[in-house]
Amino acid sequence: MTAVSPRPPLTIRMTAEDNVAIVANDGGLPQGAVLPEGVPGAGLVLRDKVPQGHKVALRDLAEGEVVLRYGVPIGYALKPIPAGSWVHERLLQMPSARALEGLPIATVKPPAAEPLAGYTFEGYRNKDGSVGTRNILAITTTVQCVAGVVAQAVARIKAELLPQYPNVDDVIGLEHSYGCGVAIDAPDANIPIRTLKNISLNPNFGGEVMVVSLGCEKLQPARLLPPGSFPITDERDPASGPETICLQDDAHVGFMSMLDDILNSARPHLERLNARKRETVPASELVVGVQCGGSDAFSGVTANPAVGFCADLLVRAGATIMFSENTEVRDAVEQLTSRAATPEVADAIIRELGWYDRYLDRGRVDRSANTTPGNKAGGLSNIAEKAMGSIIKSGRSAISHVLSPGEKLRQDQRGLVYAATPASDFICGTLQLAAGMNLHIFTTGRGTPYGLAECPVVKVATRTDLARRWHDLMDINAGRIADGEATIEETGWAMFRLLLDVASGRKKTWAEHWKLHNSLVLFNPAPVT
Repeated sequence: MTAVSPRPPLTIRMTAEDNVAIVANDGGLPQGAVLPEGVPGAGLVLRDKVPQGHKVALRDLAEGEVVLRYGVPIGYALKPIPAGSWVHERLLQMPSARALEGLPIATVKPPAAEPLAGYTFEGYRNKDGSVGTRNILAITTTVQCVAGVVAQAVARIKAELLPQYPNVDDVIGLEHSYGCGVAIDAPDANIPIRTLKNISLNPNFGGEVMVVSLGCEKLQPARLLPPGSFPITDERDPASGPETICLQDDAHVGFMSMLDDILNSARPHLERLNARKRETVPASELVVGVQCGGSDAFSGVTANPAVGFCADLLVRAGATIMFSENTEVRDAVEQLTSRAATPEVADAIIRELGWYDRYLDRGRVDRSANTTPGNKAGGLSNIAEKAMGSIIKSGRSAISHVLSPGEKLRQDQRGLVYAATPASDFICGTLQLAAGMNLHIFTTGRGTPYGLAECPVVKVATRTDLARRWHDLMDINAGRIADGEATIEETGWAMFRLLLDVASGRKKTWAEHWKLHNSLVLFNPAPVT
């Protein structure tokens, strides 16, 4: 076997103003390595061993001097940092957060982009006008107490019934930890309630609303899904509310009768779902949520810029793209408000971020809690640096709408949407499902087996090393951009085409292949009782 020569030292700088660059080489670079001609810092001798993704000072930095990456301050030197040194979090003072006053409001007007016409996918058209990318029976639960019973029922439905309905992709239980022991009428209790309601109406569930209740919980079915608040797919009177199996009903004698009742109720829902057929619909019916988790310094160099390019393609095709993660965009708030389509949209962004600031203050949590240990190991020193890489995945389009946590998109809300959510992976994914997401893009640099049962998740690796090691978990290797083997534009186009194939059911993601998914996590800022 021919030995592969080690790659010459490679550094990546985001803008000409930056006084640091990141090391791109697998395994990092040793002390004494000399940066070659053609890379940022050419001729520098590294004073320290610098891990992959971490920053190296391109010139001498004085104590108190601003450290620039992405052309913006990501920190201030706590002591003199000689050129060629490893620049890490312990050497930096984090910048203060930008105040929410005096921000640029709707000042950036992106140039009009040529519409992308003629792109389609094969989806499931719903009665409310939305389109599903999957055909799933979802069983809503009103309280955690019923989760074990529903899990047993779902297992039986998959084993005994689902083979009879080949057009139905899956059966899932919408398990969560809410419903009892909560201040049901407290301020902000509407957030978890509307979240669960709107998830139940996700386009991938075909309007088939089926509820399992315990009976004594505070979140009663009529409170969760009031009669007349959703389309009825069967012949029942819309005023009757959702079809509900109550485990405390006297008719249930023993555990098996509960399971039998759920299975019997599932049959007509499965029959209606099975009768549905995919039809050709325009790409404008896609509702794509984007998110990053297990981020590293390459997230803002490879994967997220490619997602941003793809996001712009989706907007040009008339689709809806949602980005989120309050704490990960808060330090770039001026980029959001300046890109707002209108002053009203900018005001809504400020309102949502201000509300979340106050929420964190109540919990005595400061912004340094984000980044995580894994983010730091991947080269991200603080949230100011992380924010710059995170926001890139929103692309360059104007922000057309803003959603509060748990709110659902209307059919007339298209384009680039800011859906305000916490940054936690599964809370963010849960809230994007409630907004109506029918397809998900998730970028990662450190690696995470994140997945959702409710919609397909396309996983994008930021580094070739991760894509190689997790070859049967990552759908796209954006690390090829850093390797010089692909451009951001090429990767963005490949991602766009893959989304159409996944939405059509022509391809399955690795998360779908392995049936990797985690439980829903409802964002509950209201107190418990």
